[in-house]
Amino acid sequence: MSEEIKHIIAALNPQGDAEWIDEFCAVFAARQNFLERDRKSQAYVDLLNQVPDGLHLKAEFDRDWIVVGHQDEVTSQQELAIQHALFGLRPWRKGPFKVIGVELDTEWLSYKKWNRLKGRIAPLKGRRILDIGSSCGYYLLRMVADQPALLIGLEPYQTFYFQFCLLQKLLNVPRCYTIPAKFEELPLMANCFDTLFHMGVLYHVRSPLDTLIQMRRTLRRGGELVLETLVIPGEETVSLTPVDRYAKMNNVFFLPTVSCLANWLERAGFTNVRCIDVTRTTSQEQRKTAWVQTESLADFLDPQDEMKTIEGYPAPRRAIMVAEVK
Repeated sequence: MSEEIKHIIAALNPQGDAEWIDEFCAVFAARQNFLERDRKSQAYVDLLNQVPDGLHLKAEFDRDWIVVGHQDEVTSQQELAIQHALFGLRPWRKGPFKVIGVELDTEWLSYKKWNRLKGRIAPLKGRRILDIGSSCGYYLLRMVADQPALLIGLEPYQTFYFQFCLLQKLLNVPRCYTIPAKFEELPLMANCFDTLFHMGVLYHVRSPLDTLIQMRRTLRRGGELVLETLVIPGEETVSLTPVDRYAKMNNVFFLPTVSCLANWLERAGFTNVRCIDVTRTTSQEQRKTAWVQTESLADFLDPQDEMKTIEGYPAPRRAIMVAEVK
């Protein structure tokens, strides 16, 4: 059992007698075994190995652009190794960051979403937090400033997982981890978390009600879910299932109205369900940069009508929902 997993289990179940422990360890071991055999992952490991251990760079987590170290904290050779790793780990979706003076201008200006929700959720101090689909860990690192007891991210995609590994190697943030797995792969970890973030993921889920029920059971009584997902306009309790693709994504299954989403949450057993924000996604928040070598929002919209996707569906808008466990 890795030291990382030991620390996570000790934080979630100090007695070490939870039913989920063996299966949780098996999932982690299987994912690690995959990463060790995967060529892409090993290329990322080689990049990270060029960055020295023990840097413990200074950080500023409470800024829109998270500051990770300053140029005068590293040698010129270390600086080159870090820059090489940053560039080799493109595309950087979530951020932005300033890493030893390098402006890492990510595809998403994630602070816009964070600023929309941070004052409208339960205080995070002392809480055990799970962030599903945590990407490079931008939101996890923003939460560090609030002094939570434990931060765990789930990120199955190798590029984003190793982005977190790089940032954590530079920062060595205590009690902050990312597991390279999907939420649906984990055993039921009942009553383990105080706050659960699930942002930008639900529309990729084939069975959203089942996932919402599992998330509710993962939270303790009085725990809070912060859910952000794509929605469609309208007052009816209905959901859109794209015929093929939505905004060029082939893994989008359900796009509900806000009222439909609230209904899902209530049917999954959540209480005090409320929508705290609905915002249409624009190029002020999502756009192509030097750190993203793929298409971005402008490529996904109808060039003649930005209110529609290229397939003719309503253009992306995102709702933030907050709900509690009774």
